[in-house]
Amino acid sequence: MFNNPLFENRVLIASFVAWAIAQVSKTLLELFREHKLVLSRLASSGGMPSSHSALVTGLATATGRMVGISSVEFAITVVLACIVMYDAAGVRRAVSIQARILNQMIDEAFQGHPIAEKRLRELIGHTPIQVLVGGLLGIGVGLLLTS
Repeated sequence: MFNNPLFENRVLIASFVAWAIAQVSKTLLELFREHKLVLSRLASSGGMPSSHSALVTGLATATGRMVGISSVEFAITVVLACIVMYDAAGVRRAVSIQARILNQMIDEAFQGHPIAEKRLRELIGHTPIQVLVGGLLGIGVGLLLTS
């Protein structure tokens, strides 16, 4: 099983290790902050640090180290990282804010009356600092695993 060349791909490994560290970090931060273990955080989006940012910067950093920063592959991964990080802090953050406002409006409109509707997910996007920390985490893991 571990003789598979896929397990020797340091770019792929760096990407997913950065993602995994970010997801575990989110879970541990919530454990310390809320004093309860919420295992669903291991697979959820939003929060500190951005696992999407960690994944794509780990990918870009490891790609740059393995094939060079003047390569087409590195250019593609940097553009991908920029799109993902912009989306995490921009579009998805706006969706989070709108969901929070809509949930508050529903709560206020139907106070005392149970609603069968599902609440909108509020923790979807990231603040710029969450994206930055996730990005730095990915760069660190990418450098570490390709040295």
